[in-house]
Amino acid sequence: MTKKDWTGRTLELEVGAVAHGGHCVSRSDNRVVFVRHALPGELVLAEVTEDNGGSFCRADAVQVLRPAGERVTPPCPLAAPGGCGGCDWQHASPNYQLELKSKVVAEQLQRLAGIEREVRVEALPGGPLGWRSRVRLVAGRDGRAGLRAHHSHDVIALDDCPISIPGALDDALDRKWRPGTEIEVTLDGSSRSHLRELTTVKGKTRGRQLIGGTAFQHAAGRDWRFDAHGFWQVHPDAANTFASLVGEWAEAPRGGRAWDLYAGVGLFASVLAGQVGPDGDVLAIESGYQAVEDGRENLADLPQVRWECGRVERLLEAAEKPVDVVVLDPPRKGAGKAVVEAIVAGQPDRIVYVACDPAALARDVATFAEHGYGLTDLRAFDAFPMTHHVECVALLS
Repeated sequence: MTKKDWTGRTLELEVGAVAHGGHCVSRSDNRVVFVRHALPGELVLAEVTEDNGGSFCRADAVQVLRPAGERVTPPCPLAAPGGCGGCDWQHASPNYQLELKSKVVAEQLQRLAGIEREVRVEALPGGPLGWRSRVRLVAGRDGRAGLRAHHSHDVIALDDCPISIPGALDDALDRKWRPGTEIEVTLDGSSRSHLRELTTVKGKTRGRQLIGGTAFQHAAGRDWRFDAHGFWQVHPDAANTFASLVGEWAEAPRGGRAWDLYAGVGLFASVLAGQVGPDGDVLAIESGYQAVEDGRENLADLPQVRWECGRVERLLEAAEKPVDVVVLDPPRKGAGKAVVEAIVAGQPDRIVYVACDPAALARDVATFAEHGYGLTDLRAFDAFPMTHHVECVALLS
């Protein structure tokens, strides 16, 4: 049977529901078409950009024949078909973006975890523009720094980026770079700029610090100093918001035991340490060596926090049990079955799960349910406005 290849073909499509990943679902000739730059209910002409010949293909809406009432003019001219792939929803009003993301989180919970739940994604302070504090750029053939097009190696050169904090990218955009160079930009909480050049030789990536190197932040009532290019929340208000909610839901008992998994530099560990007090115990596990070193320095005044560097599922095998509460903030792929089972072995009363991908969260929630842990509460935040990403905090018990 000959596979279909519609690449380059233009289709007239009635746009259906929003889907996880920054696109909407449509159908043509019994095939699913995932359409970017469209909104539910619109009639569009869409050009097929990717087609592997299976049951679906991908397309960009190149002309809107019947616009939705929530459509707006994107604040960035590069947020268009063939343009920058960094933003997904600039063509939707800010309030409608929250609605779209709410539907995505609810759909993932229903489809992957069998949970019917109304979700409301909450905006963080500051509005949809000028929030991004950390960006990885790449130099194009002309040496100018930019971002890649969606699902492409093509580099779209930037003069500015409306979702980044004003001035954050100036040091990177004012230079010419060797083509293919990746550039990491960070603007910390004290408005200090940090710039690192990344080069890959024989599969090994090395960084060369050009400006700065040590970031300063204030969150959860503490001052923090750490590697500027290590993990920290991208939105300026995210760290405080999530730390506050984690503290509210964790309720670690005085003198109790808590685990902070994928601990970074210890943001949540500091909250848990305050709850268990000096007679309690907080085990902070993080795989990044530099983050662990930074965490030990930042929390040196909290001896109840013990640091371990390595893989979560392996280190939990030897961890003291039972544990009262577990907080985890895994990478985008989620915790996975092995980590979930290692957590369950600790018999925690509560689990607070911070997730940057609703699909990964839903899969892990389903695995927790197999071991008797149900979803007690959930809040979702628009920590990445204009993009399809959303941050969720879930309480399981």
